[in-house]
Amino acid sequence: MSFNKYLCTEGEKPLDNIVSDGGYISIFRTIACIGDSLSSGEFESIDNNGAKGYHDMFEYSWGQYIARMAGIKVYNFSRGGMTASEYTNSFAEANGFWDTDKLCQAYIIALGHNDLFGLKQDIGSIADINKDDYNKNAPTVTGYYAKIIQRIKLMQPRARFFLVTMPYTETSVPGAEQDKLAKALYDMADFFSYTYVVDLRKYGPVHDEEFRKAFYMGGHMNPAGYVYSAKQIASYIDYIIRHNMEDFMQVPYIGTDLSYTERK
Repeated sequence: MSFNKYLCTEGEKPLDNIVSDGGYISIFRTIACIGDSLSSGEFESIDNNGAKGYHDMFEYSWGQYIARMAGIKVYNFSRGGMTASEYTNSFAEANGFWDTDKLCQAYIIALGHNDLFGLKQDIGSIADINKDDYNKNAPTVTGYYAKIIQRIKLMQPRARFFLVTMPYTETSVPGAEQDKLAKALYDMADFFSYTYVVDLRKYGPVHDEEFRKAFYMGGHMNPAGYVYSAKQIASYIDYIIRHNMEDFMQVPYIGTDLSYTERK
């Protein structure tokens, strides 16, 4: 029996192998999902007067589908409308998400839509990151996004971070704000240790009319859409782990004083 098929194959792309059991994401026993409505299992409703309602139903979020798929604990540190600036300035503190009893081995961060198109905030660059004091980061999307990572790293230095890009739609054009944000995420992955990009913009399906018919209900996902998102994200992280095995060997020691250093 060859074990190679359980690692990686030459030329494999991140979503070539879709897992149904979480794959190697199950090496993490605790994961936190930091995000907006699409990380919260948000659904739209329309009442008899035509008024829309928006409802975060966390049990339907892709994070909780991953939890059930992989048999792990996943926290929803998310809410509809969330931005990186609100998360760092008030939301996380108000909800106890910085508390040490909620520290996780891995963090999946999926923010950006409301930052760019709600607040219309400048994306900025890694030049906006003050590596010594996150409170001095510039007030840009990159500055606030990095602040989340920096604050967690001070408490959980060996945590792994997975930064999720925004998907393409049929109206996307090269060089759009979503592309600029994707570049910023790659730059942050290079800037911070143990940080990786889940690039659904490059490797995921286009969210066009046909896709929305199957997986959307209004402007948000339907239940099947959140299951599909869970499979994509779990499969992508499985791919990252399989292609970077040495980075993940000591995951059980995250949050402890233990380590393994082989003597030469």
